[in-house]
Amino acid sequence: MKHIKRTATAVALTASALLVSACSSGTAPETTENAADGRPIVNKDNWPEKIPTSGLTKDLSLPLEAYMASYEDQVTLEQAASDLQQSCMKDYGINLTLPRAGANPPPSDNDANIERRYGLTDRAEAEKYGYELPPPLQEHTEQTMRDLSGVEVEVLTGHTKPELPKAPEGVKAGAAFASPGQGMKPARAEYNGKKLKTGGCIGWSKGQLGVQEADPVAVAQLAGDSLVQSMKDDKVIKAIAAWSSCMDGNGHAGLADPYKAMDQGVTNDGKPSQESIALAVADIDCKDQTDLVKIWFGVETAIQNKQIADNKSQLTGIKEQHGKEIAAARKQMTTSAQ
Repeated sequence: MKHIKRTATAVALTASALLVSACSSGTAPETTENAADGRPIVNKDNWPEKIPTSGLTKDLSLPLEAYMASYEDQVTLEQAASDLQQSCMKDYGINLTLPRAGANPPPSDNDANIERRYGLTDRAEAEKYGYELPPPLQEHTEQTMRDLSGVEVEVLTGHTKPELPKAPEGVKAGAAFASPGQGMKPARAEYNGKKLKTGGCIGWSKGQLGVQEADPVAVAQLAGDSLVQSMKDDKVIKAIAAWSSCMDGNGHAGLADPYKAMDQGVTNDGKPSQESIALAVADIDCKDQTDLVKIWFGVETAIQNKQIADNKSQLTGIKEQHGKEIAAARKQMTTSAQ
């Protein structure tokens, strides 16, 4: 069960990590082209759908998703904060272009990761890519940003630039081996005759948008718990056993659950093999034949409805706070565009 819990929690939290990573990348207007290959910096065509429109999870949305931030909202908040930070830096006489948000989207719209929550679910994609992500989601759009001077870091962050110790023997110079925050001190009081803002321009931007730094994974943790609980339910246990038997009958023996199939089907180089594609297709066909996704989703929906009832006050507060932040971010972006 420890392995199951780790797997289930990872499924629920992976999208959250991807969102943070994707929203941290992004630098020029959406029409700006990547100089290397002509791809746009931000291509919304590659953004995940809010609710799946194909596969076994088509039109499915878990109850807790109503309390999760969508990828679009994450990008909006990130970009609004970035615009404010650039404006703030300019007030100190510093011209800075920050990476643009939304350049490297995750495979799922929110922390539920519904498309792969119960393993693979889209047969059309499985036939092409096996267990791998579609090529557009495997690409990474690089956005160059100039190295900031010490004083620029202070104005932006409210603390001094981290001091990187001398690289140990055998480690390439500049390698990221230092601990975050190593050697940092509070920033100077003012620059160019202006007092620095508390937390720098980053801290100021959060204040302008009303960001309260609430626990970003609180809802995802509930979703991880619901997935773990669902796997202990008799109906899910029987459905997974039926799926496993179906897989065995199709020449794929020894797979206790869909996560085992994913572990086995993922290739080392990110390129699907004929074997991994065959496994992926059989995986989805057996889910379809046993109604595994429908049964599992139904059980987890009931669990999450109870979670929502038990945590109504906390979840309502998270949703309301998120709504205020996004409203402020949209207003800011509208103002910046004028």
